[in-house]
Amino acid sequence: MENTEMIGEDAQRPRVGLVLGDPAGIGAELAAKLLADAATPALAAVTVIGDARQLAAGARIAKVPLPAVDLDDRANADPAATPLGRVSAEGGRAALNNFRHALAQARDGALDAIVFTPFNKQALRLAGNPYLDEIHFAADVLGYTGQCSEFNILGNIWNARVTSHIPFKDILKHITTANVLNALMLTDKTMRATGFANPRIALAALNPHAGDGGTFGTEEIEILQPALVRAKLQGICADGPFPADTVFMRARAGQFDAVLTLFHDQGQIAIKALAFEQGVTLLGGMPVPLCTPAHGTAYDIAGKGIANIDASKRAFAIACSMGSRCRLV
Repeated sequence: MENTEMIGEDAQRPRVGLVLGDPAGIGAELAAKLLADAATPALAAVTVIGDARQLAAGARIAKVPLPAVDLDDRANADPAATPLGRVSAEGGRAALNNFRHALAQARDGALDAIVFTPFNKQALRLAGNPYLDEIHFAADVLGYTGQCSEFNILGNIWNARVTSHIPFKDILKHITTANVLNALMLTDKTMRATGFANPRIALAALNPHAGDGGTFGTEEIEILQPALVRAKLQGICADGPFPADTVFMRARAGQFDAVLTLFHDQGQIAIKALAFEQGVTLLGGMPVPLCTPAHGTAYDIAGKGIANIDASKRAFAIACSMGSRCRLV
């Protein structure tokens, strides 16, 4: 009888891969704290993907007992050879190896969702990552050619982007009606996948005061408004464009569930100013949920045992929720 009940529980819980990120950062101690949390095993069947020595070092740093876990030991990041707080190709190589393996497992149906502790983009580049960010690396491994984007989640507020990791000088040429419409559609689709029945999306303006009727620029009139009209015709609850310096205040007041910003820092500054240590990054649009805390590797506090676990717990909870929904489809 006990075995039958355990099988039933495992069948209902999503299978989540917990990937150890950059070994020079706070990722291992975050993973150890998450695994030591009594709520974790109830949410998912977790497989840790990374170096067993790195995870053990993280538990020592965090001063938490490490429970028995399903560990896929990659044996690729000996703490004695990977100094904390320092960018290195070796660290980036270990993180990429772990991530690639988890993605392959998800692609082959062995995982329902992935949570990864923070990567360092410079280390990934030194290790040979040909992409500017993790999302396009993930799409490549998954064999996914559809639209995908980063989303940042802070409590009940979502931030989506039309453009992301590109030079500032190139932003404007990517702000087209088609690209804005596609971003609105992806935002709506991704939020519905996490349980929103009809997400309310605010579109941020490009120019000061939303262009003030064309006084400070015409992009709102010529590019953004047509995208909103087309989105509404498809049943998407979207409004705007609203001045970027006040739109997040309206979202925080509960008027909107998400803000679609036009470039990376337009939303990141607002989200991180509201609560830096609590934000979650979701790599949305892919066939498998991919979540990570938004705060980064925090090299400056690595090894001190003071890393805040809140964002990691939120990332894990979102991945579990989305992974459970995927299992029901």
